Amino acid sequence: MKPKHSNLSVFLPHVGCPHRCSFCDQRAISETAALPTVLEVRRQLEEAASHLKNPPECCEVAFFGGSFTALPVSYQGTLLEEARQVVQNYHLKGIRLSTRPDAVDDAVCARLVSFGVTAVELGAQSMSDAVLERNERGHTAKDVQEASLAVHRAGLELGHQMMVGLMGDTHATVWETAKQLASLHPQTMRIYPVVVLPHTKLASCLKDGSYQPMALEEGVSLCAELLEYFQEQHIRVIRLGLHDSQMVASTHLGGLYHPAFRELCENRLYERRMREVMHETDAGKEVCLLVSKGAISKAAGQKRRNLCMLEEEFRCWIRLREDERLALYEVKRAEKQET
Repeated sequence: MKPKHSNLSVFLPHVGCPHRCSFCDQRAISETAALPTVLEVRRQLEEAASHLKNPPECCEVAFFGGSFTALPVSYQGTLLEEARQVVQNYHLKGIRLSTRPDAVDDAVCARLVSFGVTAVELGAQSMSDAVLERNERGHTAKDVQEASLAVHRAGLELGHQMMVGLMGDTHATVWETAKQLASLHPQTMRIYPVVVLPHTKLASCLKDGSYQPMALEEGVSLCAELLEYFQEQHIRVIRLGLHDSQMVASTHLGGLYHPAFRELCENRLYERRMREVMHETDAGKEVCLLVSKGAISKAAGQKRRNLCMLEEEFRCWIRLREDERLALYEVKRAEKQET
């Protein structure tokens, strides 16, 4: 089995970013409001590195939460130097960071490469200029395109982040975003369904009725389709759902929040795939369905919801079995001699 990837993550607050987006409450997301000192970062990384559970070559130092390349250059360099030392001392894969598209160009990428950065994730959020403007992102779709090309030219791994359910979003704008981002050939994707947090413009708009969040069922269905789409485009979805924390769980005001959002989407995707291979003639029979290694619980659904629903619909008994030859989210019927 392929070793699992992991990050030694440092979460930075909303400092350096020149804009306050409609959805942003970095205190709730990262559970911090002050920039960590260099000593704090050093101790945090050393502590995490000393307890690595995965092979070092599968681990990266990752700076998340803030717009890294919008921070003061001297502070960036200090953090990156600390990260580089940890990467070298523990033989890690490299350094990953997230930032704004309008804070990245060829010169920025060259500086990042000089410190050993290996991956840059761009917070695109949407490729609709109307949606970006309404949510006060402060950048355009063209900025995302130009930044993506700069990351590629530098030889860095490109990641994109998109949101689902922003003010002004429709299924059409979400799909246009997904397709435009895929056309820029990122290696990784993060999909963040919108969660309404206190002290944000979205919270005010929710209160006065000018913003209506997407219903959870609708959001799960749409994000399951996006997950399938990016899988088909050979783009790894490395996160689906907001980073869960006690603060977000206890303070969110609405939107697409669930502590296991990705699991719900994967359950939905497997339900669709399983239904596609079922037949009306299965009534009264036991049907054996094959799924990829480690996917039985995802296919069965939470509390066996998928199995119960399909067994009732097709009036049969369904047995799941792993087949390591199958790709993730692939479902096949077992041959008769295998049942």
